[in-house]
Amino acid sequence: MTEQKKPEPVIILNPADNVAVARVPISEGTEITVSGHRVTVRQTITPGQKIALEPIPAGYRVRKYGEIIGEATVDIAPGEWVHTQNVVPDFSGKEYEFATQAPVTKYMSPEEAGTFDGYLRENGDVGTRNYIAVIATSNCSSHVTVEIAERLRHVSMETHGVDGVVAIPHQEGCGHTQGEDTWQLERTIAGMIYHPNVGAVLMVSLGCEVNQLSQYIGTTQLGQQHFRKGKLIVGLEMQSSGGTRQTVDRGVAQVEELIAHCQKMKRTPQPMSKIILGTNCGGSDAFSGISANPSLGYTSDLLVRAGGTSVLAEIPECMGAEHLLTRRAVDEETGRKVIAVKEWYENYLNRFGGNWNDNPSPGNKAGGISNVCEKSLGAVAKGGTTALTGVFAYAERINRPGFVLMNTPGYDPVSLTGLAAGGANMICFTTGRGSAIGNPVVPVIKISSNSRIARMMEDNIDINAGRVVDGEATIQDVGSEIYELIRRVASGQRTKSELLGHQEFVPWRIGPVL
Repeated sequence: MTEQKKPEPVIILNPADNVAVARVPISEGTEITVSGHRVTVRQTITPGQKIALEPIPAGYRVRKYGEIIGEATVDIAPGEWVHTQNVVPDFSGKEYEFATQAPVTKYMSPEEAGTFDGYLRENGDVGTRNYIAVIATSNCSSHVTVEIAERLRHVSMETHGVDGVVAIPHQEGCGHTQGEDTWQLERTIAGMIYHPNVGAVLMVSLGCEVNQLSQYIGTTQLGQQHFRKGKLIVGLEMQSSGGTRQTVDRGVAQVEELIAHCQKMKRTPQPMSKIILGTNCGGSDAFSGISANPSLGYTSDLLVRAGGTSVLAEIPECMGAEHLLTRRAVDEETGRKVIAVKEWYENYLNRFGGNWNDNPSPGNKAGGISNVCEKSLGAVAKGGTTALTGVFAYAERINRPGFVLMNTPGYDPVSLTGLAAGGANMICFTTGRGSAIGNPVVPVIKISSNSRIARMMEDNIDINAGRVVDGEATIQDVGSEIYELIRRVASGQRTKSELLGHQEFVPWRIGPVL
């Protein structure tokens, strides 16, 4: 039996890099020889942190992933810890090229891609779940939606042939300025109404709010008439139903009728091309861009090759890596949409005096991420290597296959809400710090970037990509494992976030509160 080679204590991600990432704790004075570099570690380094492999003079660029992640503020000696104390972000040197590196996708045969058991909707969408959603138009009716769902908590696949009754409360719907903010909320709520995983809907309003019930059950349909086809949508107004208690009673009776309607819906074999996969990362660490994100990127490539859709989100976590996306754009028009989204977000931040580098959280930095450039280069790895075929607004309905980009914030619950409202019927979420989050109607698969968090938060994590860092698995191994788990979850297997009851729904409010 051949003895397995012990992994090196540091990881070099690209031959052009002048830093390496500590895989394990490294004590001061330890001598490391890797890829032609021999350095003596000058202070104790914790896992995920960066070590200089060569002298980096003040003003010179620091490279990781073969890309610029920052500029040295002081002279950095070989073996020295490289982090926020001696590096600042560097957004220069990003030359935008459009559609210069857009690969041609090699599609799988239908037999190779495989199938899952899903709910074929009348409009052609396919659900991975079959929920009855009780959706509030505003904060004022949110309590009622929760009470209705609580009264029907016993409804389940085992007893009623549906996945359950879920409340979708939120804190928005009134006090909005008329315009972009209101339109975005309407698009988000409409996206949940017409979601593939929702078999029928009860809308509940107070009656006088900005976000009017008639917008959703009237004739306008917010431009989404096609998605309504076959969808049973009913509504209740509290001000004409007798207040909270009577509205809850009437709501329970109406939902019981919706349950009977949805019981007729059955799972049937569906092609993997019907999967719209939202990808997100939260509570990232330095290993996210080494293990979990590239593994999910491999999954993304598999899904696109199967004819499906993979959605990259979180625009603040693309900044510093946006030039990689423009090169992969299928054409110049799509590439320029990436830059348009970037510029929109810059203007949005400027309204409030913010900047891109506000994004890395204290937890990100503790995990070894020094700035947003470094974070973004690891984050975009979730999108794999296929051509970028589209760019979508927040909660805009995704209407084409392939690898696409959606404008969402990096804040996890808001980002996941946008992905769900855009029609994602599956979500994969990578984490290095153990973020716990889910969605009311979309299964969320959690993937850890390191084995420690997989052990510490075992009840949250579905797949441990930390095995890549440990030398126990390859990116291709874990990526294939994620793909197969997507197939099983899409067919009904419950994720950890579903078993824990996570149902976060937070629309993105971009304007003032009146």
